[in-house]
Amino acid sequence: MKARHLSIIAKKEFRGLLSERTILLAILLQLFIALFSSFLMVGLTSMYDPSSLSKYSHFKYNVGYAGNDSEVLSYLYGSKDFRVFKMDLSTGVAALKERKLAAVIWVPDTPPDAQEPVKITLYTLQNDIQSAIVDVKLKDIFLRYEKVLREVREERLNELPLPLRIPASSGGGDFYEFVYGLLIPLLVFMPAIIASALVIDLITEEYQHDTLETLVSTPVTFSEMVWGKVLACEVLVPVQAGIWLVLLMVNGIAIENAGLILLHVTVSSLVLILLGTLTALHYRERTAAQFIFSTALVVVILFALSLPANPMNLLTRLAVGTAGAEQWVVLIAILAVVALLGFATQKYTERISRINHTG
Repeated sequence: MKARHLSIIAKKEFRGLLSERTILLAILLQLFIALFSSFLMVGLTSMYDPSSLSKYSHFKYNVGYAGNDSEVLSYLYGSKDFRVFKMDLSTGVAALKERKLAAVIWVPDTPPDAQEPVKITLYTLQNDIQSAIVDVKLKDIFLRYEKVLREVREERLNELPLPLRIPASSGGGDFYEFVYGLLIPLLVFMPAIIASALVIDLITEEYQHDTLETLVSTPVTFSEMVWGKVLACEVLVPVQAGIWLVLLMVNGIAIENAGLILLHVTVSSLVLILLGTLTALHYRERTAAQFIFSTALVVVILFALSLPANPMNLLTRLAVGTAGAEQWVVLIAILAVVALLGFATQKYTERISRINHTG
């Protein structure tokens, strides 16, 4: 196998990538994600935790107050988040429907020391992000009033409550979960998935366009042709992943061990690329090969994620600088899988080459 022949095939495939609109669109999508990661972090975290938006809101919300005067009213007046308007309940609900108010609070005339509970009613708009933010901000006020009620009614307690010492939250959990647990692994592994799907297209198109015999008739052997395509796809992975890491750093996201991250991604991507190569060589038809490979890829990813030291977890730990010596064990294990798949790919290409020559 000659390195010159591999480079010729790889250069040919690089030139052909410029006409692959699907691949270019996928790369542009990743570029958008990396460039606007801070914006996406706010948007995506709000999908599974709308209350996380409250920390980014510094707007004063109009709130209607109806019913009996209480400590809640004084807390609202003292809050920097709300502008309070006293009004009738019906007027407040009508203004809420017209979106002139963000919420309406109705407090009954139940005294704090009464036997029955104090049932405060909160009116907000359904399925509204602003309502989710207002709910979180009002929750603090309601908890303060609840504490007052507990102090007033503590003489009724027959048993001493057990104190709970809950550690104070450090904050910023949503940001770190999104960036280090999802965004970084997604961006650096996406090029590997794209490259593994790309190698299937590069191989199957030789069969579908009937150009395989032309390539084999040149000094380039069938094995060199296949490995040249593998090389072209493999080179794309660290280049893309490196660009995404740089763009994340430009966004102000601190990433440790960028070099080690690229090393692990490069080696891991070769596993997927070789699996795609074997699938393409066996089925030789793009639709069937892509379907089988996509199904197998889901199984491989689920199996990898089930492992204690899975690649996604390892990348997260590398990015925050907490990975230990187990990273080298994982790397050696992946290299062993690469060697096994590489051996199988070489033997399969030699077998196909012999059949083509004798057939």
